[in-house]
Amino acid sequence: MSVLYFLVQQTMFFSIPLLIVALGGMFSERSGVINIALEGIMIFGAFTGILFINMFQNALPGQPILILAIFVSSLTGVLVSLLHGYASINMKANQIISGTAINMLAPAFAIYMARMIRTVQQIPFVNQFRIDKAPVLGSIPLIGQLFFQNTYLTTYFGFFILCFSALILYKTRFGLRLRSCGEHPQAADSAGINVYRIRYAGVMISGALAGLGGLVFVIPTSTQFNAEVSGYGFLALAVLIFGQWKPGRILAAAFFFGLMKVIASSYSGISFLSGIPIPSNIYKMIPYIATLIVLAFTSKKSQAPKSAGIPYDKGGR
Repeated sequence: MSVLYFLVQQTMFFSIPLLIVALGGMFSERSGVINIALEGIMIFGAFTGILFINMFQNALPGQPILILAIFVSSLTGVLVSLLHGYASINMKANQIISGTAINMLAPAFAIYMARMIRTVQQIPFVNQFRIDKAPVLGSIPLIGQLFFQNTYLTTYFGFFILCFSALILYKTRFGLRLRSCGEHPQAADSAGINVYRIRYAGVMISGALAGLGGLVFVIPTSTQFNAEVSGYGFLALAVLIFGQWKPGRILAAAFFFGLMKVIASSYSGISFLSGIPIPSNIYKMIPYIATLIVLAFTSKKSQAPKSAGIPYDKGGR
């Protein structure tokens, strides 16, 4: 049973960032803008969030400073995403190239700024955010130990974002407009919808969630930020495609890839895997091999938004 607790809790730590970032990518691509810059935005968000925690962790207790850092990382993601939005929507630049440029800029910027501020590129922080046992809920047999002990506030925040995203996408007028702009922007424009404005909103939501995802990735898995997020932005794109741009399927895909990541990084703590004579490098390759296999078998049935990646020219209808 202890192995089950370990697997579930570790899978949560790895899956929630994937879930949040993939949902961010969903909002952008549902509006018609491909956001391959998720990796770079995660790095920017993690950098500012962890730097904020490093500077103020002695002045504020654990959970309040984490909540403030969430806002800092999300705001950073919004600001960075505006660069991608301006290039993709106003300048009608190639969205893949725009996103790649941000991905290349992010680690260099984080390293440079960290060295300017601290003389070294690592930004350490004290992990004072773990919730050992949630009141009342942590005492529930089985469920309490699985989901409400040795956990983080960001885990519950991830599930809240999932529910809120599904509500916005399918139950609001904004969600209907967002989906229409990603499928048939000309028809949406003829109905009086400002396609540019909706696409900007989608990109900004995407940036906020990607920036948050960077912070959520670092908090449970490390005690320092070193200008990288282990390729999670690209893995989130695989989760998005495997999840068919739908919140429920994205959740399932995030937990699948999260489990693969747990096997890759924590196999030595799993009794039935540690005894198998397989080189550690093979285990480290598992998430990426799984990504290739899954995409190879599902890409033909992929149903991406029809206008994703296609710049909209209002005057060129």
